[in-house]
Amino acid sequence: MDKFTTLTGVAAPLPLINIDTDMIIPKQFLKTIKRTGLGMALFHEMRTNDDGSENPDFILNQPAYRNAKILVAGDNFGCGSSREHAPWALLDFGIRCVISTSFADIFYNNCFKNGILPIRVSEDELEKLMDDAERGSNATLTVDLEAQEIKGPDGGTISFEIDPHLKHCLLNGLDDIGQTMQRAETIAGFEHKMEEARPWV
Repeated sequence: MDKFTTLTGVAAPLPLINIDTDMIIPKQFLKTIKRTGLGMALFHEMRTNDDGSENPDFILNQPAYRNAKILVAGDNFGCGSSREHAPWALLDFGIRCVISTSFADIFYNNCFKNGILPIRVSEDELEKLMDDAERGSNATLTVDLEAQEIKGPDGGTISFEIDPHLKHCLLNGLDDIGQTMQRAETIAGFEHKMEEARPWV
């Protein structure tokens, strides 16, 4: 998993509440277990018209936001069914950070396991960040995970809280497997002792 330290990029505003995982990645795209290629299906029903053409009104189809790395979204982001394809699709599109006032628990934890930083802010802070994001190509935010700060295009700074363990994992690019491999020597020692004590197993 890629490390997350400091991210500077265009922030796209998505001022909708209750964006569920089916809106993020519709069910017809869940047939794969590959983490790549899902970016084209991100927000598919909002990004495309019935004939398959792009909806020019959707924020991520607009020229200023096509390469957005940060998403500023409304309350309760990632609710609905628990599908890890949702963070996979965001990451494959290029989104490394989602900012909202609240997240569904499963989606929130899945983000950390896939190298995405979900940040909780207050309603007032979200309103300010949403205003920043609506500046188009000038909507550049810098997210500093080590300092736990978001810096806006006008120089303003917002601090955020994060669990120390989850922060450590993102800073060091550690998913569940990576954390396990850090204990490889201890695991190997335990297995060796088990083989000696129970050779029949």
